[in-house]
Amino acid sequence: MEVTLILLLVFLALVVIGGVVIYNRLVKLRNRFKNAFAQIDVQLTRRHDLIPNLVETARAYMSHERETLEAVVQARNQAEQGLRNAASDPTDPGRMQQLSSAESGLSGALGRLFAVVENYPDLKANQNMMQLSEELTSTENRVAFARQAYNDAVMNYNTAREVFPNSVIAGTFNFLPAALLEIEDPTKREVPQVSF
Repeated sequence: MEVTLILLLVFLALVVIGGVVIYNRLVKLRNRFKNAFAQIDVQLTRRHDLIPNLVETARAYMSHERETLEAVVQARNQAEQGLRNAASDPTDPGRMQQLSSAESGLSGALGRLFAVVENYPDLKANQNMMQLSEELTSTENRVAFARQAYNDAVMNYNTAREVFPNSVIAGTFNFLPAALLEIEDPTKREVPQVSF
């Protein structure tokens, strides 16, 4: 009887220790993807801060393209709102989807702006415009790297919470799945035009 009781206590102790280890690992992984989102927040904020300067520089040359400039400003404002919402709770898939949509809209608006800029040689040659375009391109690259790091952290977290026995602990302690951040560039979806 004593041997059975000792074995039962040892088994329960191992289960409790295993549960604690799994719980702590899930907490660490969740914190990693939240930290990775904070890096995206920094880069997207930088991107959003560059856009008003870009629009003001372009406005002086593009008096007939008011709609394009207003579309960029509106898309930027929506992206900032989406970023604020997502930053308040990066574990909420709905907020991440809102951010993804807003950033995709901003990328599309910027793409249209740069397409229009091609029609204004003086603007293209403007030193301030060239510098802002360079900074924006650099920031876009940083956003892409930060997004990749975030998505990797989310994938590790989601995988860890879905495997057994982690899924039992994750379900018990409400470790919800995290959403990937996918910012689509509409120009990458376009079918290339080929003519012979």
